[in-house]
Amino acid sequence: MACQNNLVVKQIIDLYDQISKLECLKPSKNVDTLFGQLVSTCLPTDTNIDVTKMSDEVKDMRSNLIKLCGEAEGYLEQHFSTILGSLPGDQNPLDHLNIFPYYNNYLKLGKLEFDLLSQHSSHVPNKIAFVGSGPMPLTSIVLAKFHLKNTTFHNFDIDAHANTLASSLVSRDPDLSKRMIFHTTDVLNATEGLDQYDVIFLAALVGMDKEAKVKAIEHLEKHMAPGATLMLRSAHALRAFLYPVVDSSDLKGFQLLTIYHPTDDVVNSVVIARKLGGSTTTGVNGTRGCMFMPCNCSKVHAIMNNRCKKMMIEEFSAIE
Repeated sequence: MACQNNLVVKQIIDLYDQISKLECLKPSKNVDTLFGQLVSTCLPTDTNIDVTKMSDEVKDMRSNLIKLCGEAEGYLEQHFSTILGSLPGDQNPLDHLNIFPYYNNYLKLGKLEFDLLSQHSSHVPNKIAFVGSGPMPLTSIVLAKFHLKNTTFHNFDIDAHANTLASSLVSRDPDLSKRMIFHTTDVLNATEGLDQYDVIFLAALVGMDKEAKVKAIEHLEKHMAPGATLMLRSAHALRAFLYPVVDSSDLKGFQLLTIYHPTDDVVNSVVIARKLGGSTTTGVNGTRGCMFMPCNCSKVHAIMNNRCKKMMIEEFSAIE
């Protein structure tokens, strides 16, 4: 197994060497091919690789690779968001989201996150914030369109151009144009208002290294309402070469509920935590939202047990 792991890591290093020499990471045949090979190499979860135990040289490479992946992902979303936003005025861009190469992955991830959220909350959230929504806010769109049809989504991004593109995607939709709101700000500068959200999502690429990720989590913990839910993206095994890892020790002030590791083509792990204090039966500020239908949330554990070969899930108690 050690020899096999060393071989896989060598393949990742070789791909990193090629990617780091690219003059531009915007979508092109060469860029798409190299990142496609990288993702395929990192998908297997049947390894015992722990990135924290790698050599300093490999750790440095991984840190740089995550930044390159984030940059390329931003260009990819910007590219397709621009195409969709440029469709003729009589067409709704949201009807053509399937042109985005990873749209099916977002459909799966959105359903997964909705099911897990349903499992750990008794009420439908009235307001959700997504921090780091980007030029193509697919998580917010998928959840709003298919799962949380009465919830308002507030999307935060530091990039004004990204928000302009994202707003253009939903502006022609009679429903989502009313329920998707965009804020251009660094979340670390946002203080007032964060306690108004029942759920806050923190995107995988907000906080590209451990220090920045923990700083963002600490800021949210300070300003979120007691009892509110924090949902984060993480990574497991080889996939940690693509995205930052969130550890339980990063979540001080939260009750860690679940860390879920997909083993299919959904790359990100999902971390769910609850701000200590408050009630699990009411929304923020003591408001009571609509109840989740039992037919959705009561099946989650059964689904997970029946599909144990497709996923890994961990349950946790409070973090002191």
